[in-house]
Amino acid sequence: MIEQINQTANYLRTRVADMPRIAIILGTGLGGLRNHIENQEIIPYTEIPNFPVSTVEGHSGNLIFGTLGGKRVIAMQGRFHYYEGYDMKQVTFPVRVFKALGVETLFVSNAAGGMNKEFQVGSIMTITDHINLFPENPLRGKNYNELGPRFPAMTEAYSHRLIKLADEIAESKDINLMHGVYVGTPGPTFETPAEYEYFRIIGGDAVGMSTVPEVIVANHASMEVYGISVITDLGGKDITEVPSHEEVQLAAQKAEPKMVELIEGMIEKL
Repeated sequence: MIEQINQTANYLRTRVADMPRIAIILGTGLGGLRNHIENQEIIPYTEIPNFPVSTVEGHSGNLIFGTLGGKRVIAMQGRFHYYEGYDMKQVTFPVRVFKALGVETLFVSNAAGGMNKEFQVGSIMTITDHINLFPENPLRGKNYNELGPRFPAMTEAYSHRLIKLADEIAESKDINLMHGVYVGTPGPTFETPAEYEYFRIIGGDAVGMSTVPEVIVANHASMEVYGISVITDLGGKDITEVPSHEEVQLAAQKAEPKMVELIEGMIEKL
């Protein structure tokens, strides 16, 4: 794995001269953030050695290098999911490459279903913590000390400093920013009403099929992480609406301008 990480990182260095210290993983329906990135250099995943290719509708497959909020960034347009059939090391491989390139801060976004009774479709939630219900941990197997410790702490998986900064930016821009715990599940099915209730009872506010593996690996690599969810549907025993992937994408797109404004404002302040 070390050889693959270095091979991929070295290839990207031949394509991009000025490597960013900030990376962003764009989630479902949130690809519009790329339109705010200036001086873009776009590299399709198909051209990058060892990179998987996203198979999900609404997820493009490009690395975008450029400037956002006055800072150099890498944006990952299209992520990889466990439910697509990739193993956890493939799902999290880009985060390993980002670290090898010198990235220190990772922004992760996603679309999620809401269990918190205060949430509405279109609510934006800062992820303060997560519950990992994936059947496999991306750190399972041999540990490479050059990548991180055998037993990394997850006490502050999501940076308190960045959460505070997000709150300040949201207040200044009159954005209603919720806080909550994200539950990560393997998918690809949406949750049953009983599962939504279960996730709420164990402490979850929103649920999705991504993010947790990448955040675990980012923490293993000592990166600072900020996570954000757009609530695209609601679930529970009293919710009768049946979500579709198209509706999830539409709800995410409607909430996109506020999320873009928030993340761009945060990056500008870093």
